[in-house]
Amino acid sequence: MHRVRLVVLALAAAAILTACGDGNAAPPADKKAPKLGACRVLDPKDVAKPSDSTKAVPCSDDHTAETFAVGDLPDDFEDVDYDDQDLGAWAYKTCSKQFQDFLGADDSLVMRTVVSWAWFRPSEAAWDEGARWYRCDVVGGGEQSREYVDLPTSAKGLLLGRPDDHWMVCAEGETVAGSVKVPCTQSHNWRAVTTISLGDAKDPYPGDRLSEVTTRDFCSKSVGAWLSYPVDYDFGYTWFHQAEWDAGNRRSVCWAKTDQ
Repeated sequence: MHRVRLVVLALAAAAILTACGDGNAAPPADKKAPKLGACRVLDPKDVAKPSDSTKAVPCSDDHTAETFAVGDLPDDFEDVDYDDQDLGAWAYKTCSKQFQDFLGADDSLVMRTVVSWAWFRPSEAAWDEGARWYRCDVVGGGEQSREYVDLPTSAKGLLLGRPDDHWMVCAEGETVAGSVKVPCTQSHNWRAVTTISLGDAKDPYPGDRLSEVTTRDFCSKSVGAWLSYPVDYDFGYTWFHQAEWDAGNRRSVCWAKTDQ
């Protein structure tokens, strides 16, 4: 299987690190940190932007995003450029950790859920005027989602226990690579079933070849076990490159071919 960037990293590190400004003028509200727990109706186009001024809606109404973390950026970012790479790496580590805690999931489970997270900073105009806050939102989809699903009134603890298939990620397509990622309650050909850790936090990147081979060999055995060792079965795998490794991701994902 060719590699594919998985959603759950919700915004893959490469996209996070290279986002550019939206050029909007700074409204007064954009200078202040957003409200924790606010809900919004966001779509993939909104999430692709570095800042967001979408108005909040009652969390009892339909919504696709919920703010689970807000705060001021560290003083180290007081004088950096708007699209500084270290800022993106800091946001990835900060939001991904709080994302796990908010949902009640471990490293493996967050890689296999249809929900992901997005982070936002002030508009570029507000940044130039000294605004230095961040906002992390859980969103009802990932990088390859065509549209987002509605979230519950609050997504806090969403993945505690045994999560419902509505929140687990599957794929619809002939191969995992490039396929549309959907909730497992929808028609699909593939299901993300396990993950493998390729190293510890301080380990150097093992390289593309070793990462892929290690992932492939593990997934072949892991998916076979998940399927109760059938004579024939198909499996796929998602592995990541150095940009994602440098941002903090250490896991690859294994996919089982299904008949649904």
